[in-house]
Amino acid sequence: MTSLALLASALEPVRRGWHVFPLRPGDKRPAGHAERLCPGTGRCTNGHRKPEQRATTDPDLVTAAWTVQAYNIGIATGPSGLLVVDLDVRKPEEQEGTPDGVESLSALCERAGQTLPPTYQVRTPTGGQHLYFTQPAGTRLHSSAGRLGHHIDTRGWGGYVVAPGSTTPHGAYTVTDESPVAPLPVWLSEQLSERPKPAPHTVMTPVRDGTKAAQVALDRECAVIRAAGDHSRNNTLHKSACKVARFVAWGNISRSTVEEAIQAAGESTGLSVAECTTTIRSAMDWILTHATPREAT
Repeated sequence: MTSLALLASALEPVRRGWHVFPLRPGDKRPAGHAERLCPGTGRCTNGHRKPEQRATTDPDLVTAAWTVQAYNIGIATGPSGLLVVDLDVRKPEEQEGTPDGVESLSALCERAGQTLPPTYQVRTPTGGQHLYFTQPAGTRLHSSAGRLGHHIDTRGWGGYVVAPGSTTPHGAYTVTDESPVAPLPVWLSEQLSERPKPAPHTVMTPVRDGTKAAQVALDRECAVIRAAGDHSRNNTLHKSACKVARFVAWGNISRSTVEEAIQAAGESTGLSVAECTTTIRSAMDWILTHATPREAT
C-alpha cells in the first residue's frame, strides 16, 4: 500500500479522536529505536519516549510522518480511551477441539448469562478479531493476556492494536463492523479490574508427558507475572521466564510459544514492550546456555 493510502488510513482513527503512531512498514512492531538503544537525543532528550507517549491526534504530525514513509498504523489504546478485545485463532500445533478466541468468548458470555453489544470490529490478517470498546469513565484498564479465556487478550493502557488499512505478509487489517464503538460492558470491566491471585508455588509432580508439564508451568508463571506488584513486576518477569525456559531447553515447548505468552503477561502489568522483550530474552538466553539435561522421570 502506498504512503498516501496509509496516510488516509492513519487519519481515520485521528478523526475519531484516537492516538496513533507509526509501525514498521509491513510489520506490527513500532517504528523507531528500542528503549535499550535510545540515544537520549531529539525527541528522547528528556528520556526515552515509548510508542504510547509518542502517539498523537495531531493531523499535521500524522501527515508529516506518513507522507515520508509507508508506515503501518498503531493505535495506542489507553490514551484513546479504548479497551480492545483481541480474539486469536487456534494455532496449528494445538490439538483439534482447542477453543479459539471467538469460541472462548462465546462460552464466557454463556457462563455469565450476558451478551455483547454491537461494536466496531476489525479482522486481522490471520483471521482473528478485534472488538473495540470504550473504557469506563474513571478507569485505567491495562492490557491482559488470557485473563478472560483461552486465546482472548485485551489491549488497554500500556498496549496498542494495529489499525485497519495496515498490512503484513499475511494480509490486511480490515473493518468488518462499522457500528459505533460501544461502552465496555460492566460485567467484563469487573472481570478485568480484579487482580488475579498468584498461583501457589507448589512442587510439580514429575510426569512423563513433558509437553503437558511445560504448558502447566507456562500458564502458572503467566498468572504469577500478571499478579506482580508495580515494584516487583520486572524481577518477577525474569524469574518466571527462567523457570519456563528450562522446558524450552529440554525440548518440551517451543521458545516462540513461551516468549509470546510471557511477553503478553508482562505487558499486561504495564511494562513496556521493550522492557518485556529485553528481560525475557536475557532470561531465555541464559537458561538455554546453562541448562543441564533433564533427569529421567
